[in-house]
Amino acid sequence: MTAREGSLEAPTRHPLDWKNPKFYDESACQDELERVFDICHGCRRCVSLCNAFPTLFDLIDEGSTMEVDGVDRGDYMKVVDQCYLCDVCYMTKCPYVPPHEWNVDFPHLMLRAKAIAFRKGTPTRFRDSALSSTDRNGRLATIPIIVQAVNRAKNSPVLRNAGEKLAGIHRSAWLPDFAPRTFRPNAEASAAHPVRDGERAPGKVAVFATCYVNYNEPGVGHDLLKVLDHNAIPYRLVEKEVCCGMPKLELGDLDSVARLKAKNIPGLAALAREGWAIVAPIPSCALMFKQELPLMFADDADVQEVRAAMFDPFEYLVARYKDGLLATDFKRELGRISYHVACHLRVQNIGQKTRELLQMLPGTTVHTVERCSGHAGTWGVKKEFHETALKIGRPVFRQMHEHPRGEPQWVASDCQLGAHHIAQGMELAGNPVGERLRHPITLLRMAYGLA
Repeated sequence: MTAREGSLEAPTRHPLDWKNPKFYDESACQDELERVFDICHGCRRCVSLCNAFPTLFDLIDEGSTMEVDGVDRGDYMKVVDQCYLCDVCYMTKCPYVPPHEWNVDFPHLMLRAKAIAFRKGTPTRFRDSALSSTDRNGRLATIPIIVQAVNRAKNSPVLRNAGEKLAGIHRSAWLPDFAPRTFRPNAEASAAHPVRDGERAPGKVAVFATCYVNYNEPGVGHDLLKVLDHNAIPYRLVEKEVCCGMPKLELGDLDSVARLKAKNIPGLAALAREGWAIVAPIPSCALMFKQELPLMFADDADVQEVRAAMFDPFEYLVARYKDGLLATDFKRELGRISYHVACHLRVQNIGQKTRELLQMLPGTTVHTVERCSGHAGTWGVKKEFHETALKIGRPVFRQMHEHPRGEPQWVASDCQLGAHHIAQGMELAGNPVGERLRHPITLLRMAYGLA
């Protein structure tokens, strides 16, 4: 019987069988890569998403047979290296994901290939491991005597050129500053607000600060706390928080993901059982707890408890609004906002909650851009990928400038790394953003008139 074309059912995700020794069988993985690449070759629907698919199709078209069997298996990693696990192909484009019988899960197949390569030892393993060690980097870079030197170094053309040659970090890629005063030790304690549970969300919040907010942009975290306090929501910070593991996952370093999970999950699960909503202000971190860890540890009850309690900030706030528990005393009109939906937010399947809430603000028009910016965490700063990252993001850079009501007064994305990459791309296109770049939670704090 001929297989039916596409699938009308909602996509489902199979657990990642990463503890099975067969997962690391390179020959079996290459067989599966060939099978899936052949399906992708016959469809080509995802050609505009990232560079993995154009790379694959170029290899096929330039091969001796113009089919997958004409591609040298040694070139398969050229495709794998272009995938940064955004999951958009799986969640929004591919018609052959489970429950379709062809059972295509392109991102997790790329993850399997990355994991095999990582265990074998990739040529850039030292650089990649160093970049993805976000907690260690933050602790080192924010030692008072070091932080100013680190921040100056990233703006020095001489040192950036040396960094490209020695460390493989592109000399022109935007890199974040490290904050001299990190978020967690300087967070304001919660007022003693009474807990008002709603039908859709608990009435108290545990904030998983994330490495980025803690070490690089603590203002986002402080603004989140101000918004929670304004809404009379009691909060606390998650204790003994470490990196969520997403940077390690993107490398295929699954053993490190497991070690980080072992440190984070017990405390988070205890909070979930106590009725706390757990809010992570960076989409990749929320996605890690909502999807990737539950798929890696499908039989771990604590992981599933955390998954059910984890919220994106605007997912939580819109739930409070629908429960009639969100303050709507907005005092400031924000005008024209160009808002980018981060890929790791799109694939959480929660809808566009940030846009939904920003559109409630009086005197505010939101222009939404729903396409990959190309940054993808550490991928977009590497010397071999940065120019491609800018190419992928070019349509986003243009669309963010083209607010239908005129030049945007504010430029925002839930992912701050993506937001700065967008700002860099807009500047390269002759449309500098400057001080107009804001995280959406900061825009909400401004709309409330909070200092």
